Amino acid sequence: MLFKFTIIVPVYNEEDNISRLGKELLTYIETSKIKTTVLFINDGSTDQSLINIEALCHKNDSFNFISFDKNYGLSAALKAGFDHTNTELVGYIDADLQTTPNDFNLLLEHINDYDLVTGVRIRRNDNLLKKLSSKIANNIRRLFTKDGMDDTGCPLKVMKTEYAKRIPMFKGLHRFLPAMILLQDGTIKQVSVQHFSRRAGTSKFGISNRLIGPLTDCFAYLWMKKKHLKYKVIKHSF
Repeated sequence: MLFKFTIIVPVYNEEDNISRLGKELLTYIETSKIKTTVLFINDGSTDQSLINIEALCHKNDSFNFISFDKNYGLSAALKAGFDHTNTELVGYIDADLQTTPNDFNLLLEHINDYDLVTGVRIRRNDNLLKKLSSKIANNIRRLFTKDGMDDTGCPLKVMKTEYAKRIPMFKGLHRFLPAMILLQDGTIKQVSVQHFSRRAGTSKFGISNRLIGPLTDCFAYLWMKKKHLKYKVIKHSF
């Protein structure tokens, strides 16, 4: 079966969500307009997540997984996903199911005209502190990157894989994916998507990695942007 779209699913201690996650992904795959495969990235989970993921992959040919020896963080999980993707398109969704795989169809409607399409959580079902810290972090990031994105933290994105593979990943870069596409002279678009309350498990992000982390990462991004190399070949002999 020739797949065209890979969905990367980073997983860290989400054992209570894996079963429902598998069902929702299968439902999406069955209704998707393009051939879709799923790549779980087990980011050093210490609960039963890996066992549950292995069971899903054993039963479904469209599911595969990679498992880390320890927890490296979301950026490393995405990097591994990009490295091991060989489809034309690559997407990303969190394992907590606060966004739905069904909304990938909304993003895919625009991917022929853009190099990255990202979701925007218009009606967020989070507590006030989480929404406020995310809003502040988004404003800080937008000030530094000038990417024009309203919700870069939305865990629902689709990219052309050739662009994703060229991103020089570092810790915290998952917050800057639209900016990194712009750095390659790519094009980006944001689309409204649904957002749901977390039904199981606990969030892995707190105030420190919603506010302090994004601020320090902005300086790393500015340094990389200044040092970024670009060239254009106009002629060659081979």
